[in-house]
Amino acid sequence: MATDSWVNETLYTDWGQRFLVKRELARVQSAFQDIMVFESASHGRVMLLDGVVQITEADEFVYQEMLTHVPLLAHGAARRVLIIGAGDGGVLRRVLQHRNVAAVVMVEIDGEVIRVAKAHLPNIAGDAWDDPRAQVIVGDGIDHVRTAPDGSFDAIIVDSTDPIGVGEVLFTDEFYRNAARVLSDGGLIVNQCGVPFQQADELRDTSLRRRKFFPHVGAYVAAVPTYVGGFMTLGFAAKQPGLDAVPVATLRARAAAAGITGRYWTPEVHHAAFQLPPYIAMHLPK
Repeated sequence: MATDSWVNETLYTDWGQRFLVKRELARVQSAFQDIMVFESASHGRVMLLDGVVQITEADEFVYQEMLTHVPLLAHGAARRVLIIGAGDGGVLRRVLQHRNVAAVVMVEIDGEVIRVAKAHLPNIAGDAWDDPRAQVIVGDGIDHVRTAPDGSFDAIIVDSTDPIGVGEVLFTDEFYRNAARVLSDGGLIVNQCGVPFQQADELRDTSLRRRKFFPHVGAYVAAVPTYVGGFMTLGFAAKQPGLDAVPVATLRARAAAAGITGRYWTPEVHHAAFQLPPYIAMHLPK
């Protein structure tokens, strides 16, 4: 449907962004949330969930690369990866770019997100949906983590909405307790922790919860233009020390072995992303 209207994001009540809509592609009310996809004048195709921007074709590479390549190359030998959320398929695509990954389980609670993304955002996932290493489950990530065997994954990547509505349960003590249990001895977990200029409590509260179950907790940053408010923080929790300080030379060698190059991610950007500005670092537990 062609339009000449604007879509206003609803994340903040007193500040935000808007997009000029060239064409509305989909509008679905699923059992969990309102899903909208439209063609924008500036950012290609855009997906909103409950009025909040989740992904745009123009800048998705920043978020997807940093959410995926940082943990997998920090670990260095991850073969079994669990993805929770990420129904657009972008994280799945980036995980499968790693040659050393043998198996990926992706659990997305809202099957409508997957269906709409396949229909209207096919370039985000590419052919990842058909990769034989991938198992895509429409189900509850909380339940999957609760019932998974001990030590069954090397890395967990959580790509969820903010800790409200359908995404709220992915920020609880129960979730992090089970996440620590199902990770192997050198395992780690990452998840988005909001834009601390506007959502500092998200980073602080999530970090305190992770600290109960992981000995090494921190965060790193990525500059995603459509996540307004400055740096987006990505929470990082590991079972062993040093994974947030891998030398650039080591990252370069691991990336070459894994077959990874990026439009945003580089070994230097990876290393620098953990050097937090004081206004962000102050919200992490000491």
